[in-house]
Amino acid sequence: MRAILVLYLVDKVQSEGGHGLGWTGAEAISLYGTFTGLVFLTPLIGGWLADTYLGQRRAIMIGGALMAIGQFTLAAPHSWMPGSEIIFFYIGLGILILGNGLFKPNISTMVGDLYEQGDHRRDGAFTIFYMGINVGAALAGFVVAWAYTSFGQTVVFEGKEIFVNNWQAGFFCAGVGMIFSLIIQYFFAQKLLGDIGRYPAAKLEKDKAAATGQVRKKPLTAIERDRIKVIMVMGLFTIIFWAGFEQAGGLLNLFTNEFTDRSIGSFIVPTTWFQSLNAMFIVIFAPVIASIWIRLGKNEPNSPVKFALGLVLLGIGFLFMMGAVLEMGGNPDAKSSMWWLVGAYFFHTMGELCLSPIGLSMVTKLAPVRIASLMMGTWFLFIAAANKIGGIIGSFIGHDGPREEQLANAMSIFAGIAITSAISGVVLYFMADKLVSWMHGAEGDHAHTEEEALEEEMAVTADHEGIKHS
Repeated sequence: MRAILVLYLVDKVQSEGGHGLGWTGAEAISLYGTFTGLVFLTPLIGGWLADTYLGQRRAIMIGGALMAIGQFTLAAPHSWMPGSEIIFFYIGLGILILGNGLFKPNISTMVGDLYEQGDHRRDGAFTIFYMGINVGAALAGFVVAWAYTSFGQTVVFEGKEIFVNNWQAGFFCAGVGMIFSLIIQYFFAQKLLGDIGRYPAAKLEKDKAAATGQVRKKPLTAIERDRIKVIMVMGLFTIIFWAGFEQAGGLLNLFTNEFTDRSIGSFIVPTTWFQSLNAMFIVIFAPVIASIWIRLGKNEPNSPVKFALGLVLLGIGFLFMMGAVLEMGGNPDAKSSMWWLVGAYFFHTMGELCLSPIGLSMVTKLAPVRIASLMMGTWFLFIAAANKIGGIIGSFIGHDGPREEQLANAMSIFAGIAITSAISGVVLYFMADKLVSWMHGAEGDHAHTEEEALEEEMAVTADHEGIKHS
C-alpha cells in the first residue's frame, strides 16, 4: 500500500483507459495520512477484543482474512463498477483498516510472550522480528512494480501512445500475499508457538486468580501506573518520529516520482523500488543492530536513549533531502540525484531500528500482562496520530500549484522536520534517567517481573504504614 497508494491516487489518465483516480498530490498525501492513521487507530480496539474475547491467535486469523478481502476489493477493475470507483475504493480501504486492527497489535504482543520478564534478549528478538517483517516489505516494492507494469497497457490518446499502469494488479498481489500468510499461520502456529496467543489474556488472568483464590479484579498498582506513564511519555516522542518517517510513502514518494533522476543508463528505476530501500536496509542491518545491543550487555543504552538516537538519525536523513532540493537550484525542471534519497532512507532506517522495535519491546516490558494487547493498541494509537499529522505536513507541498512553489514548500517541510526531530532527541536524552526510574526495574541489571515489582511495592507500603503507626 505504501508503495502504490499515492501513485494510484494521482494517476491522471483514468479517463483515457487508465487505472488511477486523478487526485492532486496534496489530496493524495492527505488521504494517505488519514488511511495510515486509521490503520494504527483500530489496533486499540483489536487489542481489547483479543485480550477480552478472541485471543491473539484467532484475532490474527480474522484480521488477515479481512485484509485479504480489502486488497481484492481494491483490485477490482474500474470497468466492473463504472461510476462507483470511489465507493469501492473506500470500501476496500475500510475493510483493510478493520482487518489490520485485529492483526497488528496481536502479532507484536505474541512476540513479547515468547520471553520471560527481564530477559535481555527481548530487544534483540524484536529487532529480528522486525527484520522478518521487512523481508516481505522489501519484496513488495519489486513485486508490485512488476505487476502494475506487466499487466499495464499502451493506449492512444490525442494521437500519442501512452503506457497505462495497472495499479489493480498490485493490489491483487497484496491480497494473494495475505492468503499465503493465513495458510502459514494456520498450519505452523501451534507447532512453533505452542499455546501462546490461543486464549484471551483476561481469561488467563481470571483463571489464575481463581486458582489462587483472588477473584477480585485487581486495580493498577502504583508501579504499574508509573510504567504506563513511561509508555505515554515515550508515545509523545514517537509521534514526532513517525510524522517525519512516514513522509516516505507520501511526500518522498511524490518527490521521487517528480523531481528525482531515476535513470541508470537507459533504464528508468520504478518509483516503487525506492520504497523497498527502507525494508532492504532493515533486513541487512537489523541483525547488526540486534547484535550490538546484545554485545553491549550492561552498557546497553536504555530505551529512552535509543529513542533519542532514533530521532537525531531521522533529522540527519532529512538533511539529505534538503541537499536534493539544493542540488536542483530552484529549477523544478532539473532532477536531483537518486543518491540523496538512498542516503535519506538509510539514516531513516537506522533511526527506525533504534526506535520502532525497541518501542514494541518496551511496551511488552512495561504493560501489565492482563492488558498487554490493549496497551500495544494504545502504542499504535500514537503512531496513528503521527501518520495523520504526517499527512497534513506532507500536503503542505501544495495542491498542484506551480512546480517552483512545490519545490520551495518541500524544502521548508524537510528543514522543519530535521530541526524538530533533532531538538526532540536532545530533550528526550536529558529525560532518560527520570523515565528509567519510573520503569521500576523493568530495564537495567536487575529487571523485575510483575510479581517482583508487586512484592517490592507491598514492602514499601508496609514500611510506610509502620512508620505512620509508630
